[in-house]
Amino acid sequence: MVENAALETIALAAGTRVRVTQQLPQTHTVWTTTVEGTICRYRQAKTGSWFAHAKADKLWLDRLEIKKDDGELVTLNLDRYSVVEPA
Repeated sequence: MVENAALETIALAAGTRVRVTQQLPQTHTVWTTTVEGTICRYRQAKTGSWFAHAKADKLWLDRLEIKKDDGELVTLNLDRYSVVEPA
């Protein structure tokens, strides 16, 4: 299992098959979702952020675009609760 903190050390190259598990902590539970597919693109992209007070009100996010087996394209915003592992 590879956690988001180590993204720089693993190859997120196009064509690599991965399983991404993301968690959203709630007050009394955690919502978990898993997506599996082939990487189309990994990049850092700007997004508008009115609450982060970053330079020019932009925040950089790690984005992973994958293609599922059924052809659906999925864009994931990776964070500290994201786990990316080979599928």
